[in-house]
Amino acid sequence: MTERLALFPLGTVLFPGLVLPLHLFEDRYRRLIGDLLQRPEPRGFGVIGIQLGHEVGEGAAHRLAEVGCVAELHEVTPHPDGRYDIVTVGARRFRVKELDESRPYLQGEVEFLPEEAGSDPGPIAAQVRRLFRLYRRRLGAAGAGPFEEIEPPDDPVALSYVIAASLVLDGHDKQRLLECEDAALRLAAERDLLDRENRILDVLPMIPAGQFLDGSFAPN
Repeated sequence: MTERLALFPLGTVLFPGLVLPLHLFEDRYRRLIGDLLQRPEPRGFGVIGIQLGHEVGEGAAHRLAEVGCVAELHEVTPHPDGRYDIVTVGARRFRVKELDESRPYLQGEVEFLPEEAGSDPGPIAAQVRRLFRLYRRRLGAAGAGPFEEIEPPDDPVALSYVIAASLVLDGHDKQRLLECEDAALRLAAERDLLDRENRILDVLPMIPAGQFLDGSFAPN
């Protein structure tokens, strides 16, 4: 069963629970927010990753990912000139089945994806927690910290998204994590990525600062 959902192509992968602020100035997205504000809560639109193209401009998104995440509106600040500043939080994942580009803004028929723990995620989750603590220490030693001490959640699904949102990775790796069928598979992929990143950090004296877990994740 599918549902119609407004889509926002973006060069960033949104995960469930991740806070995403946006400044909207294009006419089509100003109209999208105006339409959403006429609807009852919860209000949201689909964030879908751009695999080829750009975020803004006519016909900017040339190729989109198949799996995205609903961004639920939590705060909306309108400006006199029609622009909006909004704060959203990632909610449900979805898979795009069909695109509709005939409307003022992109829409699609989507199916929502289940959030399952998968087969025996406990041992993998323990490995990921250990590797994640080491990763943050090494990032701090490389000049990207210091970080506040955090305790990763016990729930394997929430843990898998906290880790996915925290890792400094390219868009391809982020999208691959979003598309994992369940938390156990996502945690296994994160274990391998953390092992790789820790080896890199062990030999590199400094890395570019990136997107880290700094309060931008809000567990649902």
